[in-house]
Amino acid sequence: MTSSIPVPHPAPAHSIVDDILGILCGTVVISIGLFLLRAGGVVSGGTAGIALLLSYATPIPFGVLFFAVNVPFFLLAIRGKGWGFVLRSCLAITLVSAAAAFHATPGIGVLGDVALDPFYASITGSVVAGVGVIIMFRHGASMGGFNIVGLLLQERFHLRAGYVMMVLDTIVVLASFSVAAWPAVVASAIGVVVMNLIIAVNHRPGRYTALPARTGSRATR
Repeated sequence: MTSSIPVPHPAPAHSIVDDILGILCGTVVISIGLFLLRAGGVVSGGTAGIALLLSYATPIPFGVLFFAVNVPFFLLAIRGKGWGFVLRSCLAITLVSAAAAFHATPGIGVLGDVALDPFYASITGSVVAGVGVIIMFRHGASMGGFNIVGLLLQERFHLRAGYVMMVLDTIVVLASFSVAAWPAVVASAIGVVVMNLIIAVNHRPGRYTALPARTGSRATR
């Protein structure tokens, strides 16, 4: 027999310090996960995967494409989640990109330039990155793109964000068959399932009720 843990009402809010530390922690965790994925040559899902596919077909730099692909999702988030969420997410993406580059810089980053088995990299990197995404979610931020769609659908229609993102990420990974060898695509698909299953199980409606700082009554569920 299990007993439910009483949740204070109204739900407790994170302090500004809580959110800063949480986003910094999530930054480190996600950046290490991305480093592992890249070290295995794994194809990415989400808007990063879309930008990567477009970069193969056009002369436009990946960084420009990644920003451009995320713009519509951030416009959607402004209406559905507010400016605070968008600004925190932009900060999170910037910090994760910088940290991931630092990890891989020879002579500076501790991890350096390594090559990993794609299946090992996909599973391990996805577990690590998935934990980091949950940390971001619980402090009112995201990694943009499909994260935003998943959170909005979870809040409005009670569809688990992890499952929504799993479907969208799988579509992007399958599209990668046109530019990547099948072992890398299969490994990538496994990683997509692992990461989003972790998010779906651990971040769902009613599981977490604390509020990010200065968000009024909107919960981070």
